Amino acid sequence: MSNHDPISDMLTRIRNASQKKHTSTSIPASRMILSIAKVLQKEGFIAEINEEGEGYESKIVLGLKYSGKNRFPTIRSMQRVSKPGLRVYKNTKGLPKVLGGLGVAIVSTSKGVMSDRDARKQGIGGEVLCYVY
Repeated sequence: MSNHDPISDMLTRIRNASQKKHTSTSIPASRMILSIAKVLQKEGFIAEINEEGEGYESKIVLGLKYSGKNRFPTIRSMQRVSKPGLRVYKNTKGLPKVLGGLGVAIVSTSKGVMSDRDARKQGIGGEVLCYVY
């Protein structure tokens, strides 16, 4: 595991865990990871967030959500937009609508990490971290 891009790492772990139909997945903790997880929870993509351990050992455990009796993952796709080598910033007007508003773009703004909808409401842009739908 390379620690160059913890957000890509987080998205990959969630993607892999939901493909395997795991009930939860753990991710090395950071404030950014936690704030992205909170947006995912608020938008209804993950069930719960638990923090475990302390300091260097701390990790965030995300409870994954599935729908229907076949346990279809709530998260169908996660894409990293802004990468360490190529940052992507958008103003309010430039904020993308993911799947015509069905998906969520997670944006890091001056007022914290939020969904594209909330950023539009507050009239602020920022760095587009990822798309989730």
